[in-house]
Amino acid sequence: MSRRLTKLVPLFLLAVLASGCATTRQTTSTQSSDRFESWNRSVYGFNESLDRAVAKPVATAYAAITPKPVRTGLANFLSNIVYPGVILQDALQLKPTHFARDTGRLLVNTTVGIGGLFDPATKLGLEANNEDFGQTLGYWGVPSGPYLMLPVLGPSTVRDAVGTVADHFSQPESYLKNKFLGWGLSGTRLVDRRAQLLGTEAALKRYLDPYAFIRNSYLQRREFLIYDGNPPEQAFEEEPDDGTP
Repeated sequence: MSRRLTKLVPLFLLAVLASGCATTRQTTSTQSSDRFESWNRSVYGFNESLDRAVAKPVATAYAAITPKPVRTGLANFLSNIVYPGVILQDALQLKPTHFARDTGRLLVNTTVGIGGLFDPATKLGLEANNEDFGQTLGYWGVPSGPYLMLPVLGPSTVRDAVGTVADHFSQPESYLKNKFLGWGLSGTRLVDRRAQLLGTEAALKRYLDPYAFIRNSYLQRREFLIYDGNPPEQAFEEEPDDGTP
């Protein structure tokens, strides 16, 4: 990492010198988007402690005792049962092509894929789509609001936090009469997600400020998802020409 960083430092300095006020404006924007940084860092520390004490050990044990084909099938199943929520967001965003493709994916995996345990839809070119209510709000122009680090749930924004509440009502456990079964389903989903992230801690430790890296990565990814991979280019104002050559 140090050798790679050494090669990047001159390029970074050149970019700073060349961009000038644009860099200052971007830094100011990042700071304004994290106006609750003190609170967010405290919650980040709490989440890290909770992860080390509970989430990571449980996920590690789950990955150790569960064969990979079983984990893959369970992950497919968990993804499939919440996929109607993705289709709902396609409809709310008025995306007929995505709606048709995602509906086809759900039907293929539910039938041919035996309840979603297998993923034949991807092999047919019907790849998984990522949509949620937070993206729908962003699609219709609702500002993201300040960045938030939520207890247990992790990175978010004010807009995405509202979306998370709405998304809860599109998940099957919200309609199960047996609450213990619903909690078990939610817990299994959390364990599965954490197990998929095992091994990422080493990469995160390479950064001087992991919190800032997670925040910036989250905000960039959300913008990427809202615009379906084609976010608008940032427009920077040019400094007036004072006539100096």
